[in-house]
Amino acid sequence: MTTNIQSVHFDADKKLVNFATEKVNKLTTFHEGIINAEVILRLDKSASSDNKIAEIKLQAKGQDLFAKKQCASFEEAVDTACAALKTQIMKHKEKTLANM
Repeated sequence: MTTNIQSVHFDADKKLVNFATEKVNKLTTFHEGIINAEVILRLDKSASSDNKIAEIKLQAKGQDLFAKKQCASFEEAVDTACAALKTQIMKHKEKTLANM
């Protein structure tokens, strides 16, 4: 699986990039068919503390999954987006098993 990480309106440090890559790569334990992952990290222009946005798009065999979360830190946003994607993967697997 290839993982592309983009940071918009800021330069992401290596620690953040490694964290995001590690979290996204863990999703392959739930779905073996993930081909590509695209992570976009950006700052919202709002004055609130919850101005960090993580968007994760997964391309898998037969489906595309997407999650967008806004939190106080990029780590928290990536973590909650990955949890949402895990839920989507599990629901998709349940549907496919029910249709067999």
